[in-house]
Amino acid sequence: METKQIATLIFDKISSEKETLKKKYSETKNGIGHFYIDNVLPEDLAMKISSVFPSKEEMVLKKSLREYKYIAAQMDQYDSLLEKVIYAFQDQRIVDLIGEICNTKSLEPDENLYAGGISLMAYENFLNPHLDNSHDKNRDKWRVFNLLYYVTPDWDDDNGGHLELWPDGVEGEQITIHSRFNRLAIMATHQGSWHSVSPVTYQGERCCVSNYYFSETPLKENDQFHVTSFRARPGQKAKDFILKMDASLRMGIRKVFKKGIVENPHVYKKDKE
Repeated sequence: METKQIATLIFDKISSEKETLKKKYSETKNGIGHFYIDNVLPEDLAMKISSVFPSKEEMVLKKSLREYKYIAAQMDQYDSLLEKVIYAFQDQRIVDLIGEICNTKSLEPDENLYAGGISLMAYENFLNPHLDNSHDKNRDKWRVFNLLYYVTPDWDDDNGGHLELWPDGVEGEQITIHSRFNRLAIMATHQGSWHSVSPVTYQGERCCVSNYYFSETPLKENDQFHVTSFRARPGQKAKDFILKMDASLRMGIRKVFKKGIVENPHVYKKDKE
């Protein structure tokens, strides 16, 4: 199955629930606008996507106080189906449809997969509460939506590895969107879009396909440039202090070096030999 065919399946599924999704996004947009769709692709295709996911040994490990997970963006190193699925979500029909649902015009997908691609989280992996970098890799456009497609069969709600939204900040209550098989979660990204992934408590691997959409303008008028900024979970005061200092230091560097000192390697270099 080719990218366009996969995109048509996704488009048709989202279209069939468009009015419900519009309502859900409208009800949540004052905090962190979000919605999710189940059974996005035919089950046999979703199972195939899961089966061709690389092992964590074939991916890049990111492990620090901020996060512990495995990622990959150089998609020509893996089964071609994964690349097709990623770029299916970038089909202009789907981009425009998400824009209509969220009442947001002129959305653009990211062919470079800056911080997108695929990810895997295994036992004890986590992603602390954080704000995504506000811009694309060239700091020209605003990051406005995050699309997360989960493809691990039989992933139980008790296993952890779920998306958590913190619309009132990390001191408030979080909203959990479970990373169930064949589910697409979409969330707005802006100055207040604190989100995290709960620690994985199961001896298994939760796999995800991710994309970001960008725009010439931010979602909220008061949005300002910021680097990816992490906080600790409630009650972890020492860790929270360190992470806030870390974000402040990196933000200071970006005020001097617009694109950072070192280029972020998490992009898809299609001309790579």
